[in-house]
Amino acid sequence: MSDNKVKVKKVLFFDSGVGGLSVFNAVKKFNPEICPYYVFDHECFPYGTKTDEFIIERVLKIIKKCLEETPMDVIVVACNTASTVVLPALRDYVNIPVVGVVPAIKPAARLSKNKVLGLLATPATINREYTKNLIRDFAKDCTVISVGDPDLATLAEEKLITGKTDSAKIREILTVFTSKKEANPDILILGCTHYPFIQDEISSILPNVKIIDSGEAIARRVRTILRDIAYRYERIEEPKVLYTGILDDYENRFMIFKKFGFNKIEKIVV
Repeated sequence: MSDNKVKVKKVLFFDSGVGGLSVFNAVKKFNPEICPYYVFDHECFPYGTKTDEFIIERVLKIIKKCLEETPMDVIVVACNTASTVVLPALRDYVNIPVVGVVPAIKPAARLSKNKVLGLLATPATINREYTKNLIRDFAKDCTVISVGDPDLATLAEEKLITGKTDSAKIREILTVFTSKKEANPDILILGCTHYPFIQDEISSILPNVKIIDSGEAIARRVRTILRDIAYRYERIEEPKVLYTGILDDYENRFMIFKKFGFNKIEKIVV
């Protein structure tokens, strides 16, 4: 049987930037058979300072465009900021399963020994009612120290693209987690999919803090969903990356995605 006749299960990963590759990487490890597609809204990156209304309208428009070109089995919103606001609207809009990424507050509260948690996220994620409800429902016995920084996602994206980042700036952002010796967190929640790419820098600054994110939980969820979905689509092309806007550093971005197994990157207009 030729490759173009192979039946596959297609998963679309969405993020405002390349940070969602951390989620893709986790999902792929647990679901190696998937045919993945990745779309990132470079034109409007980052989402952390955008309004709810803007994000909902933007995400629906981009997802619609993608599904018009290629039908999918599952959509993974690999962006914490978008997930905290767009999931209900997106699930009403499409007729396939949608998996979102939200801060891992529940497992963090369960793991914490001193009941002090750190939450590192974008300002939008920190301020959303969704996040506040997670803390209320699952961490009411904990002190949660939240840091919503507008620049950290950009620093993480620069690290992924160039291999370099501003460690001094990261240390400055994390100062709040080390400023009170009597109430430092023992668990730090990475509330943005970009942040795992600077986890080494974070760990060097907070060596005694356990760092967790949502990648593995999302991967397991996708695996459970795919088990109940039949093979419906033939592989008619290789998985590809789609982006909005203008990529001034196209070659660098292309090399990043090649490292994750993508060999095609194309612009879409929405």
